[in-house]
Amino acid sequence: MTDPRPAATVEAVAAVCADSYARIVAALIRVTGDWTLAEDCAQDALALALERWPVDAVPANPGGWLMTVARNRAIDVLRRASVERRKLRELAVLALVDPPTEPAEEEVVDDRLRLIFTCCHPALAFDARVALTLRTVVGVPTVDIARAFLVSESTMTRRLTRAKAKISDAAIPYRVPGGPALAERLPGVLAVLYLLFTHGYNPDGEPAFADEAIRLARLLAHLLPEQPEVSALLALFLFQHSRRDARRDPGGGLRTLDRQDRSRWDHAAIAEGVDVLARVGENGPYAVQARIAACHATAASADVTDWPAIAGWYDELARIQPSPVIALNRAVAHGYAFGPAAGLALLAGARAGGALDGYPLAVAVEADLTARRGDRDLAAALFRGAAALAHSDPERRALLDRAEELSGVD
Repeated sequence: MTDPRPAATVEAVAAVCADSYARIVAALIRVTGDWTLAEDCAQDALALALERWPVDAVPANPGGWLMTVARNRAIDVLRRASVERRKLRELAVLALVDPPTEPAEEEVVDDRLRLIFTCCHPALAFDARVALTLRTVVGVPTVDIARAFLVSESTMTRRLTRAKAKISDAAIPYRVPGGPALAERLPGVLAVLYLLFTHGYNPDGEPAFADEAIRLARLLAHLLPEQPEVSALLALFLFQHSRRDARRDPGGGLRTLDRQDRSRWDHAAIAEGVDVLARVGENGPYAVQARIAACHATAASADVTDWPAIAGWYDELARIQPSPVIALNRAVAHGYAFGPAAGLALLAGARAGGALDGYPLAVAVEADLTARRGDRDLAAALFRGAAALAHSDPERRALLDRAEELSGVD
């Protein structure tokens, strides 16, 4: 059935939702302290916009229109529920004030930062932080969040409800921490954004999640310019996402970095990433990852990639943030910088503890380095082994294609 609403109206509501939804929810949470009420009223306002705007035209200040409708809806609900009179009086005062043409910058800063930091409070489980950020800050429908986490919509609804209840029951403050507390909490916020981006950037991910992670990183970089890791994370996202249109061939298969058509990369995003990264003077984990990504993004071709520099940055990353996956990537970098034997030696060390057992990319790295060493038959067998372990069809097809190339199969 065709949607009777004009496409332009639907697009206008979508644009306003992306720009204003979190601001509306954050403002209502601040005043009412009720997360569910704030979200419901914001959703009601969006639904009314879809109903009214095709008839009355999109208002000159759509964000203000939505804020007024959501706020008035909250007043009605609170009045009918006979809740605390102080909250009702506060909302009634707001109802008498016409919404500004543009929201006050400081109020938006405070409300949205409060919302992000509250959603990412360490008292919540990490998956709950990500889900609550997606639902409350980004406005992603619960069904889409459930799909990303591979659970049912009802299960995700219960998780979100428990997370909100924990915030209320534990009296988690709706504020941005200051001083040492900000330094302590910020890595958790950035980790949520990183996982949000990853959910969108993975082969089977939701691309909109990556876009929203970039939008939120831009917001945080604007609001917290003195925090170098915030800007570094934004730069990293920009470099990675710049390749989104070149990662697949016409048949939908994955293309590795060295086989991508670089003319299809988003060079404006790369330029923005270079500019953002130039202002980062420290080398925290995200800054180092961004510098690695910059080496790839700014190389004119795969043949002129500065692999020795990348290997050096991976050495630094392994020192400050050691992990099995970083050790694996370090082996790749050294293999391309100093020869496959060097890479295979580091790979053997990375796999020694067993943390990479059953990890398809570890097998694929061994296959690639083995092929570069000249043993095509063994490399083909390893690529087939990696394909058997792959978690998605695009990855499996890409690995089997490499095996066929090495086997001489057309």
